[in-house]
Amino acid sequence: MTLRKKKKRQLKGSPDQVVPPEGVPIRLKVAGVGVRLAAQIADILVTIVGAGSLLLFLVVLNLTSPNTLLAIASLLFFVIRIPYYIICELLWNGQTLGKRFMKIKVIAHDGGALTAQSLVMRNLMKEAEIFLPGTLLLTLNAIDHVYNVMALGWISMNFTIPFLNHHRRRLGDLLAGTHVVHLPTHVLLRDLAVDGQMATSREDGFHFLSHQLDHYGVFELQTLETYLRNNQAASSPDAHNRQKNTTEVIVEKIRKKIGYADPVAPSERMEFLQAFYSAQRKHLEQRQIMGDRRSDKFHADQNQGDA
Repeated sequence: MTLRKKKKRQLKGSPDQVVPPEGVPIRLKVAGVGVRLAAQIADILVTIVGAGSLLLFLVVLNLTSPNTLLAIASLLFFVIRIPYYIICELLWNGQTLGKRFMKIKVIAHDGGALTAQSLVMRNLMKEAEIFLPGTLLLTLNAIDHVYNVMALGWISMNFTIPFLNHHRRRLGDLLAGTHVVHLPTHVLLRDLAVDGQMATSREDGFHFLSHQLDHYGVFELQTLETYLRNNQAASSPDAHNRQKNTTEVIVEKIRKKIGYADPVAPSERMEFLQAFYSAQRKHLEQRQIMGDRRSDKFHADQNQGDA
C-alpha cells in the first residue's frame, strides 16, 4: 500500500511542473497568495486612479453634483475594472499591470495556449468572488445583518479556496482552467556545442529558414537544451523507448509549428533537434544583438501589446 501511494505521488508530479503541447515538462514556480494579492492591490490602485481621473473630469465640466459623487465613482470603478482586467490579460498574454510589476502571469493549467474564453471567465468570476460581494458589504445598511454575514462568508470562502490546492487556484481559475506562475528568468546558457555535449550535424543535413526560427524564444530554447543535455544516453531499454517516443513527439511538434515540410527519419530525430537547437540559438543571439530580445514564443503578442 505504501509503495502504491509513493508511486501515485511520483506520477502526480510537482505543482511547479507544467507539460506544454511540445511534451517536455518545464518548471514554472506557482505564484503564492501573497504575491498575487500584491498584484491585485496594484491593479486596484490603477483602476481607482482611472476612475478618479474620469470623476475629476466630470466635476470640472460640472456634469455631476456632490450628492451623486459616490454613486458615480462606484459606477466608474465598476465600468473601468471589468474591461481593464480582460483587455490587459488578452493583450499581454495573461498579465495585467500589477502582474507585470510582480513578474507573474496566468497560464493554462494543462500547459496549452491561453484562450480568450478562459481569461474572460476568470475575470468575470473575480467580480462574483470578491468585488460585487465586497461592494455590497460596504454599501449595505448596518440593519441588514443577514446580508452582511452572507457577503462576508462568501468572500471568506473564496479567500480560503487557494489554500486548499497545490496550485493556489481561486474559484475563477478552477472554472477557467488556469493558474498563476512566476515568470522565469530567461538567460542563454553556454552552447551545447561549446560544452562538447552535442554531436556535430551533417553540413548537408537540416537547414532552417529565418521565418521558421521566428516562432520560439529563449524559454523554449532552454527547454530544448535541457532535454538534449539530459538525454545523451538511455540507461535501460524502457528509458530508451520513452526517450524515443518523447523525441518523436517533440520533433513533430516543432515541424508542425515552424512549417518544416520534409519528413524526419526516426534515426535522424536527435540530429534534427540538435540542428534546430544550433540554428535557433544563433538566430536568437543575432536578434538580441539587434535589440530584439525574444523571451518566449509569445514575443509577437507582447510586442503588439507594448506598441
